[in-house]
Amino acid sequence: MKKAYVFPGQGSQFPGMGKDLFENNQNARQLFERANEILGFRISDTMFGGTEEELKQTRITQPAIFLHSVIMASTIGETFRPYMVAGHSLGEFSALVANQTLSFEDALKLVYQRAQAMQKACELNPSTMAAILNLDDKVVESICAEISSAGHTVVAANYNCPGQLVISGSMEGINIACEKLKAAGAKRALVLPVGGAFHSPLMEPARVELEAAINATHFSNPICPVYQNVNACAVSNPDDIRKNLVAQLTAPVKWTQSVQQMVADGATHFIEVGPGKVLQGLVKKISSAAEAVSA
Repeated sequence: MKKAYVFPGQGSQFPGMGKDLFENNQNARQLFERANEILGFRISDTMFGGTEEELKQTRITQPAIFLHSVIMASTIGETFRPYMVAGHSLGEFSALVANQTLSFEDALKLVYQRAQAMQKACELNPSTMAAILNLDDKVVESICAEISSAGHTVVAANYNCPGQLVISGSMEGINIACEKLKAAGAKRALVLPVGGAFHSPLMEPARVELEAAINATHFSNPICPVYQNVNACAVSNPDDIRKNLVAQLTAPVKWTQSVQQMVADGATHFIEVGPGKVLQGLVKKISSAAEAVSA
């Protein structure tokens, strides 16, 4: 059995997340308290007792999901032996702790800096994202390119599974794209309740800010390859992992392609570690032969 551990990204948060880990595991409790120290505020209190609105703030959401995932992975014990890892967007940082490329402390600091940088970029350029259902990727890409060439930024951002592609861009670009894509045959074109145009050129200010932080952080040789969002390939070289992590902010998340490559490289069982079950559903839609479960 070749196990692939996968880690969710933004959108899988929920009130009370991680509370069971804190209450039932001494190691988890210590890691939550260490995280509170590193961040300088008690994020655990917001995770366990905060409202949905509080958890939706990017500066809270991203470290909260990271902590839930990484701390859950730490409680699995001896059976945690990944053959490969991957994470969806933010989840890539969790994956890099799981395969020992990044330390818990360093990754948490980067995640918090990433969240703050993305929040600032969102405030600079009012923007959003939309889910496009049941339309060929090539059609979506072509229409987005046409709108962008007319001066309204809109790009393919998340290749989630066949028939589900999320686009990202300016408010006007997204609105135009939704109309054109519905006219082209999309079953749905749904604007998402997100803070900005993640994984698009509009995140360039955040990419520049995060690059300096990533380049100042130590990356170790991993215990297994990570399949990174930007190229959907197995990566083990720390310098390559670093470059891809920087590029990820403005590049699309190639989740469909990553899972397909992981299956081609021998993955038979996908184990989702963290809040929610979104990735399990996507894996099953991408590869009907793959087993997908929660940790």
